[in-house]
Amino acid sequence: MTIELILQGRSDDIYSCTTDMLVSQAVEILAEKRIGALPVLDGDSVVGIFSERDVLHCIRKYGNAALDHLVRDVMTADVISVEPTKSAIGALSLMSKRRIRHLPVVDNGKLVGFVSIGDLVKHRIDKIESEAAAMRDYIQSA
Repeated sequence: MTIELILQGRSDDIYSCTTDMLVSQAVEILAEKRIGALPVLDGDSVVGIFSERDVLHCIRKYGNAALDHLVRDVMTADVISVEPTKSAIGALSLMSKRRIRHLPVVDNGKLVGFVSIGDLVKHRIDKIESEAAAMRDYIQSA
């Protein structure tokens, strides 16, 4: 199973922010959409990730003034991304090794999706449950 197949079951909405947004604006998107991270875009290019962790680090560093800073100043700039053809288990392994929870999906330099470790774990559990059900059916029919 590829990342592309996981993305097929979703709406086309990819929430994101830009480098010149205020932290308060990006936090509003996170809260309103009840999500943990946003890809940070410069045009069509992913230049960073803005996550709940970045908010916490920003508050620790700047205190009450944190919300008035720009996303570019507090985002995680070392972006790790995958192509849609990457296997789901390969992406899950990458996320575990790099200790990241969100992964932009990029095709030809353009953001086409955004997956969380929760999305990939859910996919893996669904697959295991499906295989177990098939095995039970096979055993019961024998």
